[in-house]
Amino acid sequence: MFDTLSDRLATTFRNLRGKGRLSEADIDATAREIRVALLEADVALPVVRAFINQVKERARGAEVSRALNPAQQVIKIVNEELVGILGGETRRLRLAKNPPTVIMLAGLQGAGKTTLAGKLGRWLAGQGHTPLLVACDLQRPNAVGQLTVVAERAGVAIFAPEPGNGVGDPVRVAEESVAYARDKQYDVVIVDTAGRLGIDEEMMRQAADIRDAVSPDEVLFVVDAMIGQDAVTTAEAFRDGVGFDGVVLSKLDGDARGGAALSIAQVTGRQIMFASNGEKLDDFDAFHPDRMASRILGMGDMLSLIEKAERTFDQEEAEKLASKLAKGPKEFTLEDFLAQMEQVRKMGSISKLLGMMPGMGQMRDQINNLDDRDVDRTAAIIKSMTPGERADPKIINGSRRARIARGSGVDVSAVKNLVERFFEARKMMSKMARGGGMPGMPGMPGMPGAGAAAKRKGKQKKGKGARRSGNPMKRQAEERAAATRGDEDAPFDAENFELPKEFRDMLPPR
Repeated sequence: MFDTLSDRLATTFRNLRGKGRLSEADIDATAREIRVALLEADVALPVVRAFINQVKERARGAEVSRALNPAQQVIKIVNEELVGILGGETRRLRLAKNPPTVIMLAGLQGAGKTTLAGKLGRWLAGQGHTPLLVACDLQRPNAVGQLTVVAERAGVAIFAPEPGNGVGDPVRVAEESVAYARDKQYDVVIVDTAGRLGIDEEMMRQAADIRDAVSPDEVLFVVDAMIGQDAVTTAEAFRDGVGFDGVVLSKLDGDARGGAALSIAQVTGRQIMFASNGEKLDDFDAFHPDRMASRILGMGDMLSLIEKAERTFDQEEAEKLASKLAKGPKEFTLEDFLAQMEQVRKMGSISKLLGMMPGMGQMRDQINNLDDRDVDRTAAIIKSMTPGERADPKIINGSRRARIARGSGVDVSAVKNLVERFFEARKMMSKMARGGGMPGMPGMPGMPGAGAAAKRKGKQKKGKGARRSGNPMKRQAEERAAATRGDEDAPFDAENFELPKEFRDMLPPR
C-alpha cells in the first residue's frame, strides 16, 4: 500500500546525499517533494500541512545545520514525525480487572469486521486468552453463518443464539453474551456489530444501544484502509456520534493509496491499535507506529520479523541444528533442510518476509514475483526421496533422480539442481556456524571467529593439494562436478563462490 510513497521519499532523500550543508533552497525543495508525495498518497491536507511545517522547522534548526551528514538528519526527522502522525507509542488493549473484557467492533458494511473478529480472536488465543465471538450482526444476510465459519477456522468459541437475517434483537444478544462468557469462563468477549453502507441514524442508535448495554472496555472502529479520505470522514462521524477508543485497519495489503492510515490517528485523536494485512487469519498483528514508519522509509521491520520467528521456531530444534552444523557439513541432511523450510513457511508468505528486511525496496519487483509454490515443489522433491537418500544425497544417481522426478512431478534437471544447491548451501551454512562468517568476508569486526580467521589468513601456506585448471570454463566444470558428487571435504572456494540462480535473479543489476 505504501510502495508509491516509499519510492517518492527514497528519490527525495537520494537527492540530498553528498551535500555537506543544506541551504534554505534545499530544505524548501525537499519539503515540497515530501508534500507532493503525501498528497499523492491521499493523506489529509491538514495533516500534510502540520507535518511539513514541523519538518521544515526542525530541518532549519541546529540538529541539521551542525550535523556531519545533514541528509541522514533530515531522514531521522521525517521518520520521527511519521511516527508522530501514526500515533506515537504503541497502544495496547485495556483488559478488565474482573473478566470478561468486552471488545466491541464497529464500522461500515464491507470494512471486514466479521473476518477481523476471527483474526482478533485467534490473535488473543495466541496471547493466552480464551475469547468468545458474539454474533450481533442480525441484519446482513448470512452474517451469523459467516461468523460461525470464521470462528471455527480460528479455533475460538462463538455465541450465536439468534439465526439473524433480520431476526433477533442484537442488544439482548450482546447482554446475554457477557453473562454466558462469565458463566463459561471466557475472559474476552468480541462483539461483532452490524454495519451499514453509509453513516445513518439507525446505525448510530443501534451501536450506541449495544455500547450502553454491555459497557465495553474497548470500542474498536474497523476501517477499510483502501477507501482513502472517506475513512477519515466516517471515523470522525462515528467518533462524534458513538465514540470509539481505537482504530483497526483492514485490507492493509491492498494496492490503494495509504493516506487513511497516515491521517486517521492525527485527525481523530484515536490511535491505530491493530492492522490486518492479508486474507489469512494469521495476517493480523498489533500496530506499531515506529515499525510502520520504518517500512515506509525503506528501513524494513526487523523487530516484527524476529517476533514472527520467535513465535514459529522451536528453540530446542534450532539449537540442535546449530550443533549439527558446527560438527561439520555432512551432519546437516535434506531432512533437516525440509524441516527448516517448513518452519519458514509457517511464518507466512516468503515475499512478505523478505519485504520486512532493510534495503529490500529496490528489489520490490523481484520479491513480488517470488512464487511460494516453488517452496512446495522443493518440498515435494525431498519427500519423494527415500530416508537413505535424504540422509546421504551423494547416492542419488541418474536412475534415482529419474524416480524422484516422476514422484514429485518435476523434470530430472530440477532434482539435480536441488542436490547441487544443497551441497553448496550446506558448506556455506557449516562455515558460518563454525564462526567463519559469510564466504568472502572472513574478517568482519565483531563477528565470531573474525580474529582467528585473520590469523589463519596470515599463516596459510600453499600446499600441494588438488590442482585447479587455469581455464576458467574447465575449472567451473570441475567445481560443479565436485558439488554434484558431494566432494565437501575440499576447501570452500570463497573467491569463486556463486549464489544459486534463484538468488542471483533477485539481486539488483550491478
